[in-house]
Amino acid sequence: MDLGIVLQTNPPASRVVDLTVAAEEAGFSHVWTFDSHVLWEEPFVIYSAMLARTQRVLVGPMVTNPATRDWSVLASMFATLNEMYGNRTICGIGRGDSAVRVQGGRPTTLASLRESVGVIRELANGRQATVGEKTLRIPWITSSQLEVWVAAYGPKALALAGEVGDGFILQLADPEIASWMITAVRAAAEAVGRDPSAIAFCVAAPAYVLPDGGPEARAHALEQCRWFGGMVGNHVADIVARYGDGSAGVVPQALTDYIKGREGYDYAEHGRAGNTHTTFVPDEIVERFCIIGTPEEHLAKLRVLADLGVDQFAAYLQHDAIDATLEAYGAHVIDRFAAV
Repeated sequence: MDLGIVLQTNPPASRVVDLTVAAEEAGFSHVWTFDSHVLWEEPFVIYSAMLARTQRVLVGPMVTNPATRDWSVLASMFATLNEMYGNRTICGIGRGDSAVRVQGGRPTTLASLRESVGVIRELANGRQATVGEKTLRIPWITSSQLEVWVAAYGPKALALAGEVGDGFILQLADPEIASWMITAVRAAAEAVGRDPSAIAFCVAAPAYVLPDGGPEARAHALEQCRWFGGMVGNHVADIVARYGDGSAGVVPQALTDYIKGREGYDYAEHGRAGNTHTTFVPDEIVERFCIIGTPEEHLAKLRVLADLGVDQFAAYLQHDAIDATLEAYGAHVIDRFAAV
């Protein structure tokens, strides 16, 4: 199983680049970033510097969207970076969240997401695609290679990921929920004649390494990662509004029960530790959705995820121990995990 990290492009951009270098040196395979151009700096500008300073890691958004990004421009940007740095980009995409909502917009339809996946992938790989009523091919793209991984939670989005995605991104690390969703994606792939084993499965969640398992340190880590339960809850609220609370089995009840105390979401604090609108998230959910604890606890949960068929764990580093967590993974987790 590969190990990656997820960064926000907070200024200064040089800090994002330095963290990318540190991640490669520690042994991580992927460096992803948020893509929300109003809340943070423009990631595609920074990608060029990230790739220029490294040799091996793959770089891309977790996740971009079909609403705020023109599909042909996305394809051209990925292909340009691939030409410059040797096919080291990857595209995570979803219907749109903070990048859209912070401007008062709404996520795109699943039909638009499905169409965008095909257009971006075909154009970025030098093939032709139909955009509106026009068939396009970008003539200078000759050797670019790009995979498009779909982020999803709801049943129809999971089916879409299985039907058209090169990979599936699940933004939480609860094994029970991950197993349910991986099964759904595989079933959708098989139903349309795809090989389910050809789809990459990525679980992304905050990782916070504790030097010891003391209660005070753990309580602090839980507070630092509680924002993630709020972010996931914002997506879950949309699912509940459409499909119900999980009692009908359409979505796991373990995913829906905890948002009953949710009162709203402030995108001005999106993805930030210590924000004020995630107090409804209980400690149990933070523990289930994230990986918190000693290196041994991280290794144990990573092994459970790997046994479920997860191909990559991407660690969100939106907390006060970014450098310490990178260093701990490099010193105590990555090599030991690879040796198993």
